[in-house]
Amino acid sequence: MTRSLNVYALPRFVTPKHLAGGPVVVIDVLRASTTIVHALAAGASQVIPCLEVEEARARAAELERGQTILGGERQGLPIDGFDLGNSPGEYVPERVAGKTVVLTTTNGTRAMLLCRSATRVLVGSFLNAQRIVDAVAPSPTVHLLCAGTRGQFSRDDILLAGLLVDRLTRDAPDLYQLNAQALTAREDWVAAFPQSALQPPDPPQLADVLRTTLGGRNLMAIGLDQDILAAAQLDRLPVLPELDPQAWRIRLARR
Repeated sequence: MTRSLNVYALPRFVTPKHLAGGPVVVIDVLRASTTIVHALAAGASQVIPCLEVEEARARAAELERGQTILGGERQGLPIDGFDLGNSPGEYVPERVAGKTVVLTTTNGTRAMLLCRSATRVLVGSFLNAQRIVDAVAPSPTVHLLCAGTRGQFSRDDILLAGLLVDRLTRDAPDLYQLNAQALTAREDWVAAFPQSALQPPDPPQLADVLRTTLGGRNLMAIGLDQDILAAAQLDRLPVLPELDPQAWRIRLARR
């Protein structure tokens, strides 16, 4: 039976109904997905995504004092009064282990809100790319939802989607029916890294390409180039963040 593999380059191209038939991988490479992976790999007990700053403050106020970290960004920069920004490197065990992270980021959270009807919602980054592939490979339908940057295409997300499509289809090219955006994303990844099947790009190589994307240029403009390199650590953190749409929290999944 032919399987279905779909990429959506922006949230506006999809409705919750489209995502009801299979697992959804939410992709916001620069930087929400990468930061969530870092936080959970560093021992955070859960991440609660919030769309608005005041929503995040209110949610944090409901939780146990001393066991909650308030993090996020606006226009790429840390928010006044928050504990942490949205730089992956800030989310280390010394700061987040055993704690709940309440995180507000515009692009990634907006994409997650579309996934309330999905059978499963996973958070994907370059850091956990192969872990994502292994998790969704058994599914007859897979959706890859790119968050974009302020409503615009962001090639960093498209490249990750392309990598995931390439790995899922490499050994069985006829197993999946790809939508047009999945085909385009795979072509973009293979064009950028034609030898990736034999030799995956190292972090400096991947970071160089990410710097040319909309999200990458925005981060460089505010002096956060280190976040681009952090996002380019391919397969470094093989964890599987999963959003519970009912409880509205992200925790590590076992499978």
